[in-house]
Amino acid sequence: MKPQRIEISYKTIVFTVLFILSLGLLWQIRELIFSLFIAYIIAGALKPGVTFLEKNKSPRVVASFIIYILFILIIYSVFALIIPPLLSEMIFLFNNLPKIIESIFPHSNIAFNFDFLTQNIPSIANQTLSFIKGIFSNAIFVTSTLFFGFYFLLEKNLEDKLFGNFFEDIEIKKIEIISGRAQLRMSSWFWGEIILMIVVGAMTYIGLNIIGMKYALALAVLAGLLEVIPNLGPITSSIPAILIGLSYSPILGLYCAILYLVVQQLENNLIVPIVMKKVTGLHPIATLIAMVIGGKLAGVMGVLLAVPTTIFIETILIESQKFSKR
Repeated sequence: MKPQRIEISYKTIVFTVLFILSLGLLWQIRELIFSLFIAYIIAGALKPGVTFLEKNKSPRVVASFIIYILFILIIYSVFALIIPPLLSEMIFLFNNLPKIIESIFPHSNIAFNFDFLTQNIPSIANQTLSFIKGIFSNAIFVTSTLFFGFYFLLEKNLEDKLFGNFFEDIEIKKIEIISGRAQLRMSSWFWGEIILMIVVGAMTYIGLNIIGMKYALALAVLAGLLEVIPNLGPITSSIPAILIGLSYSPILGLYCAILYLVVQQLENNLIVPIVMKKVTGLHPIATLIAMVIGGKLAGVMGVLLAVPTTIFIETILIESQKFSKR
């Protein structure tokens, strides 16, 4: 039997090289892709409101502007509710940190060398500058995402305008159908996350009030917001609550830790599986695998967008297969 020869054509080599270069380019502009993807999800979630106003004789521009302004005002109000009280409590905490530690460990010989701060002022200043740069970079990301979201919401036949010069009408129609169904499913995920935020925030608020914690509403809203980051979010939201609790008494700090642990267990084992399975149709194992892969590829942003990305890819594959069978 003669050995088979495998020939690789010039076109195959060129295509492979171009494909690898394209992947490299996409990775370099991943923040732009993240921004566009988040904007696409937001536009899909807000589209029913625009459609409702359009049916009531409002022009699409006016309807889009009203819905989007309401959306931004809600976000602003939430952060305005959280940041001032938490900042004031954190300042109080750090000012009284030596006394707090002394009250927790009365027989220890812990001593604070405040000369450490003066010796490390240059390092602290550099870290502060880096933090400010990070805030500025995130501000640009948020602003561009909001701008893209408004544009996606404003345009009615976006797929036709983007791909009309590259595909025939029948192909554009397929793209519109697939895109619409993917956006609808991702919109369901978005509102599912809102439901989770409200439930977790409400449970945290009730619990904090029961144990007599100050700023219960601000801490509960923070817990609800960070719910959007699976696993890591609830842990992060517990830190300021525990620290503020410790600033008043060790017992209150312990109660806060227990409360957040109970809420996290209820969230992981009961609330998230029920809500997410219903709104996304994804199996919990598929969701977990997607989040692990997303975290490995793109960190926190990858975890955040893992589920909607999986929904998007799954919808494209399912709907494309349906069209191929027709």
